[in-house]
Amino acid sequence: VQLQASGGGLVQAGGSLRLSCAASGRTFSSYGMGWFRQAPGKEREFVAVISWSGGSTYYADSVKGRFTISRDNAKNTVYLQMNSLKPEDTAVYYCAAKAWAVTTTANEYDYWGQGTLVTVSS
Repeated sequence: VQLQASGGGLVQAGGSLRLSCAASGRTFSSYGMGWFRQAPGKEREFVAVISWSGGSTYYADSVKGRFTISRDNAKNTVYLQMNSLKPEDTAVYYCAAKAWAVTTTANEYDYWGQGTLVTVSS
């Protein structure tokens, strides 16, 4: 599976962005999909994850109520809608895929995208 993240950019605090992660291959619907982020000088952290069917989602406390993860298995794409953005959301955002599992632990994922930069100005 190859993953291509896009949609990052510069936005003012309080604004919104939608990230997309397009996956190659015909088995996308068998993968749990996660979003992680890494801010400068910090470790990569979990943001959100969605099950292969889309029926289950989990969020980091820091983004709960502001971010929404979703997927379209017909388009082999997972999304991260980010609202009410804060300067502390500034990071490189990565999508990741884990076969038949839902996990918040980065090193358990099988595949990673290249990352897309989100910058939130105050």
